[in-house]
Amino acid sequence: MSRSVLVSGGSRGIGLATAQRLQSQGHRVAVLSRKGDGAEGLLGIACDLRDPAAITAAVAQAAAAHGPVEVLVSNAGVSIDRLLLRLDDEELLEQVETNLLAAVRLTKAVAGGMARGRWGRLVYVGSVVAATGSAGQTAYATSKAGLVGLARSVARELASRNVTANVVTPGAIDTDMTAALPEARREAIAAAVPLARFGSAEEVAAVVAFLVGEEAAYVTGAVLPVDGGLGMGH
Repeated sequence: MSRSVLVSGGSRGIGLATAQRLQSQGHRVAVLSRKGDGAEGLLGIACDLRDPAAITAAVAQAAAAHGPVEVLVSNAGVSIDRLLLRLDDEELLEQVETNLLAAVRLTKAVAGGMARGRWGRLVYVGSVVAATGSAGQTAYATSKAGLVGLARSVARELASRNVTANVVTPGAIDTDMTAALPEARREAIAAAVPLARFGSAEEVAAVVAFLVGEEAAYVTGAVLPVDGGLGMGH
C-alpha cells in the first residue's frame, strides 16, 4: 500500500537514500531540507528545523500534496566536533534543536493524523555514539541519545492506535561528512569496526524500509544498530 512519507534531511546521504528507497516501493515521499531540494520523484520542501512554525507549515504542505503523513523518518542531524570545554552555547543549541527538538516537534505535528488514521510509523535516525560516547561529540551524542527516550515514550503513548516508533543507529557510514575526513582518520575508524569497513547509506535505508513495512508491525520501541558491530555490547 502506498503511504504518505516525510523524511527530514532528505536531500543527501542517509535521508536521500531512504527517501529514494521508499519512493521506489511506491510511497509518496516528501523530503525536508534547508533549501527545499528534492531528487526526481520526491517533493522537496524547504524547512528550518530549528523553527517550530516552519515545521508545522512543512508538515501541512506535505499533507496537502500527499495526504496526512503516515510515515515519519526523522533523519536530519548536525554534528559540530568540539571538546566540551570549548563548546559554546550556540553550538550546543544548534545540535540539540536540530537533532532532538526537531524530532519531537515533527512527531507532535504528525502524531494526531496517525492516531486518527489508526496507523503510523515513526523512525528516528540516531547514532552509535549515543551509546558509546565519543570525545568531541558531547552535544551530538546527547541529542541523539534523546531520540531513544522519545521513541520509547511515543511507542507507549500511540501503541493503541497502531503506531510504532523505533530508532536506527548508524555507525561509520559513507556520507559527505565522513568523506571529508583525512584518509588516516577514515582508516582508523574502519579498523575499529568489526566488519572493517564503512557502511553505505543504502544499507541504513534498507533497515528503515523494513521498519516502515508491514513485516515490522510488531516491532516498536526498538533500537536497531546498523554499525558493522562498532557499538555491540552497548
